[in-house]
Amino acid sequence: MRKFAKLLLWTIVFSVAPALAFADDGGGSSLGPGLGAGLAVGLAGLGCGIGQGLTAGNTTAGIARNPGAAGAMFVNFILGMVLIESIAIYGLVIGFVLSGKF
Repeated sequence: MRKFAKLLLWTIVFSVAPALAFADDGGGSSLGPGLGAGLAVGLAGLGCGIGQGLTAGNTTAGIARNPGAAGAMFVNFILGMVLIESIAIYGLVIGFVLSGKF
């Protein structure tokens, strides 16, 4: 019975959510673009900060365990950091586009 209740709940959520998304009264909201831009930049920064912390911590632990592999690990570390930072820059660009300043 519990699985059926969950299934029924999620069915209702997924059937009502699109209707709510398209239920715009046409008046427009001044909060929408600013909120979207803030969320884009904030979530991109949060995710990239977590990713960079994990990458730096694991690379440091790996070099501490095997100092001879520091050269190869450093190259992969820098490449990983660059790719993580590019995601933050994409979030910033999306924030600018949503706010209308780009």
